[in-house]
Amino acid sequence: MKIYKTKKGIVVHHKSDFFLSKEANWDSFVNRSNLFQVVIQEIKNLTSDTSLEELTIKDVLAPISSQEIWASGVTYMRSRQARMEESKDAGSGDFYARVYEAPRPELFFKATASRTVGSGQPVRIRKDSKWNVPEPELTLFICTQGTIEGYTIGNDMSSRDIEGENPLYLPQAKSYDASAAIGPCLYVPGSPINPDTMIQIEISSNGSNVFVGEVSINRMKRKHVELVEYLFRETSFPYGAYLMTGTGIVPPDHFTLKAGDEVKISIEGIGTLINTVAG
Repeated sequence: MKIYKTKKGIVVHHKSDFFLSKEANWDSFVNRSNLFQVVIQEIKNLTSDTSLEELTIKDVLAPISSQEIWASGVTYMRSRQARMEESKDAGSGDFYARVYEAPRPELFFKATASRTVGSGQPVRIRKDSKWNVPEPELTLFICTQGTIEGYTIGNDMSSRDIEGENPLYLPQAKSYDASAAIGPCLYVPGSPINPDTMIQIEISSNGSNVFVGEVSINRMKRKHVELVEYLFRETSFPYGAYLMTGTGIVPPDHFTLKAGDEVKISIEGIGTLINTVAG
């Protein structure tokens, strides 16, 4: 099942049918435990609407309203290596090796809804950074009760030179206007996502591919429920929360995004998140 936040309202795509929900409030609709079963019961009282099949990327909004977006770092070996390399001159590379092995994961605040964009909308790179990359990530939706209810695609835009200069600069490297993209939908399966699911990224510049990569989510060192348990320790989320689960795909060190580049991130079962870098 896929749930879209659209200009027409909340659209549910289940099997081959599309339904327009009677609920107009995104927060009320998604922030429920056992979301898959609840929505299955609700659409039994709705009539499928074939006109909703014509929805385009321009009609679909980022699947967020009052939720916060958080992120976890150094959950893949490739990310550990990249963070250590970019921070070696600052003498802090060992921090990343240690957190990779530590019981407590790295968790940080990423974005509010106002700093988040959806598929088809532009992401930004910082004007005071010279080394910027997208980070393709499976993103969890967790309801207020702390249960994983769905998944989406996340792009954790990052300024690697700022983070590498000093780990205390992480918030500036990660959190700024249009630094987060999620979408195109909230994927709500009847069971946890298959651990063999692939994440793929394709970056193009002037119409030509400049980087492609893929990784299976089973390459993550930490379990999704483990990350959620730490996130919900001592912190409440009245509207639920999104949690980006880290990246296992890192472009080569010589690569940096520039204005006009297009980033496509695909995850099996969810779809493709498409963003262009703003000028």
